[in-house]
Amino acid sequence: MMVGSGFLHTALVGLIGLFLGLVLDHFLPLVLNLRSAPRGSFGWPLVGETLRFLRPHASNTLGSFLEEHCSRYGKVFKSHLFCTPTIVSCDQELNHFILQNEERLFQCSYPRPIHGILGKSSMIVVVGDTHKRLRNLALTLVTSSKSKAGFLHDTEKTALHIIASWRDKKRVLFCEEARKFTFSVIVKQVLGLSPDEPQTARILEDFLTFMKGLISFPLYIPGTPYARAVQARARISLTVKAIVEERRRKGGDLNTRGDFLDVLLSNTELSEEEKISFVLDSLLGGYETTSLLISMAIYFLAQSTKSLEKLKSEHQSIRASKQEGEHLNSEDYKKMEFTQYVISEALRCGNIVKFVHRKALKDVRYKDYLIPSGWKVLPVFSAVHLDPSLHGNATEFQPSRWEGPNQATCKKHIPFGGGPRLCPGSELAKLETAFFLHHLVLNFRWRIEGEDTPMAYPYVEFQRGLPLEIEPILSLSELQQDGIGTI
Repeated sequence: MMVGSGFLHTALVGLIGLFLGLVLDHFLPLVLNLRSAPRGSFGWPLVGETLRFLRPHASNTLGSFLEEHCSRYGKVFKSHLFCTPTIVSCDQELNHFILQNEERLFQCSYPRPIHGILGKSSMIVVVGDTHKRLRNLALTLVTSSKSKAGFLHDTEKTALHIIASWRDKKRVLFCEEARKFTFSVIVKQVLGLSPDEPQTARILEDFLTFMKGLISFPLYIPGTPYARAVQARARISLTVKAIVEERRRKGGDLNTRGDFLDVLLSNTELSEEEKISFVLDSLLGGYETTSLLISMAIYFLAQSTKSLEKLKSEHQSIRASKQEGEHLNSEDYKKMEFTQYVISEALRCGNIVKFVHRKALKDVRYKDYLIPSGWKVLPVFSAVHLDPSLHGNATEFQPSRWEGPNQATCKKHIPFGGGPRLCPGSELAKLETAFFLHHLVLNFRWRIEGEDTPMAYPYVEFQRGLPLEIEPILSLSELQQDGIGTI
């Protein structure tokens, strides 16, 4: 009896100690930096205000958490998010300062579960010289791909193939169609696989599982979406390794093809694990992010007749200057000026990437604020994009706001991040979107079936998959003359 009482007493003391430790760990940073850190609140011990911060909301709005905190504390405030004290910035100038001082004052710092699912060698999570090497390689590959006629032709051919499959349909789930398009393009570009090859279907199946886990609760218990995603990533890695070994076995001289995979395999600075992880990063960026961008453009154009007609006029002019069946080229892409405004505005309104994770490497003083060393820092891109003091009629879709030199590359427009970690694939995403829009606006009318809204979870997703009612502009014979029916 005495032994049992002693055990219960010890257990109770231990629980009380754990609770007090959590409370102390939660509130001590708040007390130590009470005077100099920005105003704000820490919420509950351990979870802080994370659940409120991550509460789903329409991606073209700030959400109640940011609206309330900015109203109460200003555009820069402190909180407790992702189990750590955090500075949240909704300020244009501070966001720019954070992004431009990567590795000097701030460093990429994603939660550990993200490392578990993306892999420790992912370009998204690595820092320092490793990130620099991977990003330089990505820029080299992107630059060479964009200028190659073969890549442009493959992208257009894939767009035509997807659109031709709608001939006998009156309704499509557009998000699904956009993903088919971007996955086919990126798998062809990175691994040299066509959509009908068995390996492509296998990678796509695992990739869908991987994507569901990427935005799930990070609990590794067999059967959970997170656990299935980690396992799917391992299977994708094995498939990619098999493709790499087959290329090496057949290739002999690695430079015989000169494609994406050959350039990657000939690189001597990267380890085998880094190369495999680089392929997975390329598939992730080229698949989901680009398909969301295309879906956003379609969503907002459906609500803006004036913008759609202006876009259609631009592409009719481009098509009129070409021979029957002639493919788009890099000169045609340069003529798509209003298309670029549409893309920039879809990125601003849709906010595919709401924020990024950073941490302070040292105490940083910015204006009247102190950002304590070791604290997480979250520059919120959507807050800048939807700031009415920076964008007139900020809640409205107005592509013409980007007319003029360097408008879409200024501090108030940061959909792809900035500084040394600016997304290296941004230009390819824009090109794929432009080519798809070219053929879509010339050949189909569409309207959204019922209500659907892009929601930030914080990862952006259309709740119903963006169902569209579609109607061909051209007859079947005219579509075949245009080259669509022959794909």
